[in-house]
Amino acid sequence: MMLSYEPPAGWRFPTVEEIARPEKGSIRIGPFGSALKKHEYSDAGVRVLGIEDVLPNRLASDRRKFIPELKFRELSQYSVTTGDILVTNMGTVGRTCVVPAGLEQSIISSHLIKVSLEPSVAWPSYVSWMLNCCPLVVAQIEANCHGAIMAGFNTALLKQLRIPLPPLLEQRRIAEVLDRAEALRAMRRAALAQLDTLTQSIFLDMFGDAATNPTGVGTKPLGDHLLFITSGGRGWARFYAAHGSRFIRSLDVRMNQIGSDEIAFVAAPDNAEAHRTRVRAGDVLLTITGSRIGRVAPVPEELVGSYISQHVAILRLDTRRLKPEFLSFFLSLDRGGQRQIAKAQYGQTKPGLNFEQIRRFQVPVPPVPQQGRFAQRVDTVEKLKVVHRASLAELDALFTSLQHRAFRGEL
Repeated sequence: MMLSYEPPAGWRFPTVEEIARPEKGSIRIGPFGSALKKHEYSDAGVRVLGIEDVLPNRLASDRRKFIPELKFRELSQYSVTTGDILVTNMGTVGRTCVVPAGLEQSIISSHLIKVSLEPSVAWPSYVSWMLNCCPLVVAQIEANCHGAIMAGFNTALLKQLRIPLPPLLEQRRIAEVLDRAEALRAMRRAALAQLDTLTQSIFLDMFGDAATNPTGVGTKPLGDHLLFITSGGRGWARFYAAHGSRFIRSLDVRMNQIGSDEIAFVAAPDNAEAHRTRVRAGDVLLTITGSRIGRVAPVPEELVGSYISQHVAILRLDTRRLKPEFLSFFLSLDRGGQRQIAKAQYGQTKPGLNFEQIRRFQVPVPPVPQQGRFAQRVDTVEKLKVVHRASLAELDALFTSLQHRAFRGEL
């Protein structure tokens, strides 16, 4: 497919086939299912790279599959080498990364296509960025997959893709700029993940393992500490507005925080339903239906006065005995509240939590001053997260700008 495109001075617009090595097999799809079956995988041997391993400009390494050396000899033509481009051909079609130096001996599965580039013509990292992010290239991929029952891609379609291509030294420079910017974003994301781990460490240090309760703190039913529990009603859709009060849906409630990616507002009516479902300081929100069931977060000060959807419950606490930050974090722990939430749902055709189940949750109740110290430490960590999230947002905006400039030859 040829798009209307005028390359910058000195740039070309070749196909992937034209920038691949000239020898046969330089663009190759992985072995068909009949050539590699599930029972032939092993616990060690030669690694098999699958669709789950290829992330945008990064090869994942947390989930590994292998085949024995003997099977590898049958499939050695599907081996990858440093600098090869890997492209997904099913699911999220066109997701691409470069085979890094030092990767163990590996082959590709049937859901990947490998491209060995001509090194005197194309720089692998640059081509990977183009395939992942360049609007001109992404549009070609989407057009080729349009109308398929299940989005798929093959070598013939990949060969026809056209890539904006500057001279080799310029490719390297652009790729290095984008790689450095992406590395900064990755560092910021890693820092945020570490802060999440820090909060868990603080909890363990102060209260011990939620499942074994080594400090011997007494537990009580959550209902003993609730002043009020309710969920939203069904009629809020007609009150949606461009501005007004924040409306908190299940997709907004994340573990120990309220997201703000897709904010919704309502012009709340002055009626009993609105008064009942208006959140207050010290409330804890818990998702009670749908795929996001069991997510929990305390209400931050800036969201006091918001309203909730039917999929969210308000847990209003007696804060003289149970602090919202402590309860939220306990309920978010796999070995704490999440285990009880999963058990409450077990065997249900349509997962959900009812108020009686929630009231029966067993919650440890350490001394209130200790809970308060935990809340203070969590607040310190959360303030650090705010700084890191703001920095990440700035890096994301910068990265988007760099990409657009790179694709137009203005970087």
